[in-house]
Amino acid sequence: MTATATVRVMTPEEIASRPAGETPYFRWPQRETLFAERAMRLRQLARGHAMGDFLGFMADLALAQHQALQDFPSGVPLPDAAALDRAAQRGEPPLSTLDWPRDPAWQAALRQICGTLRPQAPAPVAALIDGLLQASNDHLEHQADRLLTGLMRGLDLGTAPLIAAALQVYWTHLVLSVQRAHIGGGQPFGRPDDHASGVCPCCGSRPVASVTRSEGESLGQRYLHCGLCNTEWHRVRIQCAHCGSGKAIAFQSLDTAELADGLDEDENAARSARAAQAAVQAETCDDCGHYLKILHTDRDPGIDAVADDLASITLDLLVAETGLQRHGLNLMLLFGDPDAQDEQGTSGADPGSAPPDPGGA
Repeated sequence: MTATATVRVMTPEEIASRPAGETPYFRWPQRETLFAERAMRLRQLARGHAMGDFLGFMADLALAQHQALQDFPSGVPLPDAAALDRAAQRGEPPLSTLDWPRDPAWQAALRQICGTLRPQAPAPVAALIDGLLQASNDHLEHQADRLLTGLMRGLDLGTAPLIAAALQVYWTHLVLSVQRAHIGGGQPFGRPDDHASGVCPCCGSRPVASVTRSEGESLGQRYLHCGLCNTEWHRVRIQCAHCGSGKAIAFQSLDTAELADGLDEDENAARSARAAQAAVQAETCDDCGHYLKILHTDRDPGIDAVADDLASITLDLLVAETGLQRHGLNLMLLFGDPDAQDEQGTSGADPGSAPPDPGGA
């Protein structure tokens, strides 16, 4: 999926002249802490959770991603200034999953991740890992193509989270390396028009969720968190990430704000209060029939977009019962029929899969 809006790259002078306290458009992943902190959050969420074994395995996977990102080779190709300029003029993300030629280094990261996980992996997961370690380069590229374009036919849903983990490391490295290479030379990534900002300006992938952040003079600002490269970009509150409308926005949580039969007035009031202050909500849009989770760091400072999205899959199931479709994408958990095709483009598979089952169930 290619963004069609125009993109304007800010000059160093424009960046320097921004008023103090102005909300930054981008928030960059931190190489030294991103996956390590995600692992910590996953372990915290796993305690007492019905999906505790799965979340614990995801924590192990995040730690393996952390090490792979630290060890990622620095010499992989990056877009040069001319390529960045062309992408800006065309209104396209310069590291588009559809167009950017993947370096084989991502496969090395996959094998490193698999090697890290293999010694402690239960038998079902170990079998999947062994299959990936023995797979040909062509097979791995085929699986990556299916995963990134949302084509479910031929995608192995069991190994998809492991493939996705390596691709996340690779694209996170690309974004951070491009940003570092252009320090002092202006913002290398363009800022899309509002109607196109529902996909990542860096790689064109969909967000996993939105996150509200309060830092400095920026209180309650919302950022969309990319499910692939982990970049966050600013998005106005109360605005659908899928269609841009703000006319029919509502919020749902596990503690629904609607009155429930059989509860007295005080119980319903308490339920409504919990719903209004829930750290994880689904922001729904009746105009287009889509939703995206919104996570509030002021209500829970430890929130991680990927981890908390995985731990709140029950909310997805409840919202889906109303007929709404999810705009967000979590590559760690994909729903889908491998015999069906989804041609929605960039990471078009629906969230939630048959992931590696660490419990062997």
